[in-house]
Amino acid sequence: MGAQTPAVRLTDPYEALSSLEEAVPGLAALRRAEPARIDWAAAEGRLETVLPQDFKLLAELYPDLHFGDYMTLHTPLPGEEEAWAEAAVEEGEDVADLIDLADLGAVLAPYPAPGGLLTWGSSNQGDTFLWTTEGTGPEAWKVTVASRSGDWWHYTAGAVQFTADLISGAIAPWGLPRVRPEVVALGQTPHASDELAGG
Repeated sequence: MGAQTPAVRLTDPYEALSSLEEAVPGLAALRRAEPARIDWAAAEGRLETVLPQDFKLLAELYPDLHFGDYMTLHTPLPGEEEAWAEAAVEEGEDVADLIDLADLGAVLAPYPAPGGLLTWGSSNQGDTFLWTTEGTGPEAWKVTVASRSGDWWHYTAGAVQFTADLISGAIAPWGLPRVRPEVVALGQTPHASDELAGG
């Protein structure tokens, strides 16, 4: 499995979110007027792990987001935290199938195995975005990509920075398409024009 490393890992959740807002010009317009009150204790209790701060900040400040008519981040909604966490755990079976298909069972396992893979996003083309839940805590987790083409690789940053760097072109999109800097919130229309997307 290959790996890419950012020039600087953004450990501050606000810096990571700012990098995503810079990469996607229409994103800031979708920010909630007031942060959502998400019961993280309920979600994390069901998962039996604390979640990364960048992901939690994104979920509180933004609705469900779909980037570039391609990539969706799976964040919980207020009142649905336990159901969201339960779905994340159940996705472990799908992750196990992906690992078996790629013949990576010797080095990877689905969560809740120690250091296991936990899904946080997906694409409409069959790509899966996961955390590798190993290290000193959730702020040290890296992103693991399972592409539909069978390419698996790591990015040593959080989910929000990964999304920003993938859209901005700061990382090579191994096995993935180029993601346009457009965003849609559920029930809303796209932001950022084709001109912003580079054509």
